[in-house]
Amino acid sequence: MKEPAIDNKELILALEELEKEKGIKKEYLLESIETALVTAYKRNFDSLENVKVQMDQQTGATHVYSLKEVVKRVMDKETQINLKEAQKMDPNFKEGDMVEIEIVPRDFGRIAAQTAKQVIIQKLREAEREIIFTEFNDRKGEIVSGLIQKADRNIVVMDLGKLEGVMPSKEQIPTEHYRVNGKIKGYVLEVEKGAKGAPQVIVSRSHPDFVRKLLEFEIPEIYEGVIEIKSVSRDAGYRSKVAVYSPDPNIDPVGSCVGQKGVRIQNVINELNGEKIDVIEWNEDPSIYIASSLLPAQILAVDIKEEDKFAQVIVPDDQLSLAIGKSGQNARLAARLTNWKIDIKSETQFREMLMNPQKEEIVEEVVETPNEEETK
Repeated sequence: MKEPAIDNKELILALEELEKEKGIKKEYLLESIETALVTAYKRNFDSLENVKVQMDQQTGATHVYSLKEVVKRVMDKETQINLKEAQKMDPNFKEGDMVEIEIVPRDFGRIAAQTAKQVIIQKLREAEREIIFTEFNDRKGEIVSGLIQKADRNIVVMDLGKLEGVMPSKEQIPTEHYRVNGKIKGYVLEVEKGAKGAPQVIVSRSHPDFVRKLLEFEIPEIYEGVIEIKSVSRDAGYRSKVAVYSPDPNIDPVGSCVGQKGVRIQNVINELNGEKIDVIEWNEDPSIYIASSLLPAQILAVDIKEEDKFAQVIVPDDQLSLAIGKSGQNARLAARLTNWKIDIKSETQFREMLMNPQKEEIVEEVVETPNEEETK
């Protein structure tokens, strides 16, 4: 039996060092190198024969074997061997068995060294990508900061240090203008593996939870759990509504969030470039909660149908437009915040409805089915 084509103890030492530093198993690297060497052999020697490559885990010695099937009549010399020839090597061989014949290809040591280097570099990249993927996957739901590398109508690309953050158009705030080299924050919505295996972070500034996280940063009571954010609804760039609650009767959850002279909430508004934020107090009584959700409008009465999660809201005549809001925004956000369908009528409209129950109503109403993504 000939001595193996390669004896590379330095390679094994390098693989052992990589295992310690990067956590990539030596055995896994050797298997990957062996697989790559089979491809390299067939490519460099233009061979159709079946081969197997084995590397000694202690010395790095590389053995190349030609695999041949034992047959009575040889039809393909590349892949078959005559039964009599096989039995000269081992009398126990029988038809159908596979014979491994060690070969020492010319210049294969050089090819093997190059291939091993390429495989190690590739596996190192894969391992680093996996580490980064795991790191950022654990940061899903957090806020990250980065410099804008690219900005157009369709996509914003952020430099997050170890990798890029991508903000598609639907995750951008429509009222904002992004400029290259500008520093912005974003909410880590998803972490995906790209086409080439590289991790890709999907970042959002329009998601309701971006507001939730900004409030956590600015308001220690929320971060510590003393105040709880029950729900957030948002029309990104224009207005958000946030429902807060504290089980401690001595704590004013709305006042704590707004801060003295509005300083706490103003920091969040500044980050959102002027987006209005209504902070209301959550209440387990849906009538009180729904009335609060329609602030700043004044509410006269709320009639609820629990089984349908439907609320009929009556407001003073001069408050109807305010309660509904421009393009129905205030009512729509209230419905998403509370997870109730809301129908708003002025006092006059409600009286007319009571006086003429059979008459078809020609009134402006807002009934909204909440978006589940925006309710927590």
